[in-house]
Amino acid sequence: MSTGPNRILDEFAKLMTDAAGAAQGVRREVETAFKGQAERILNTMDVVQREEFEAAREMAVKAREDNVLLAARIEALEAKLAELTGQAAPAAATKAKTKK
Repeated sequence: MSTGPNRILDEFAKLMTDAAGAAQGVRREVETAFKGQAERILNTMDVVQREEFEAAREMAVKAREDNVLLAARIEALEAKLAELTGQAAPAAATKAKTKK
């Protein structure tokens, strides 16, 4: 068993260790409470979560790519139709030229 100044220092070290552990526990509880409150506030504000935003963004990018491909197919089909019917130029191509 420790005696004298060593015992006091041991008790002080134990007290500080216990205090540090308690402070960590309080910090975790405060963080949990803050996160919960922040989530409640964001839910009432109708803010989109990052995962949902990324999913919608990916869908929009794919839709744009599909639109470009479909526009190219339409142009090719209109050109082929114009060839078969003997027309000078397809209507979509004429509209596109006048917009520029």
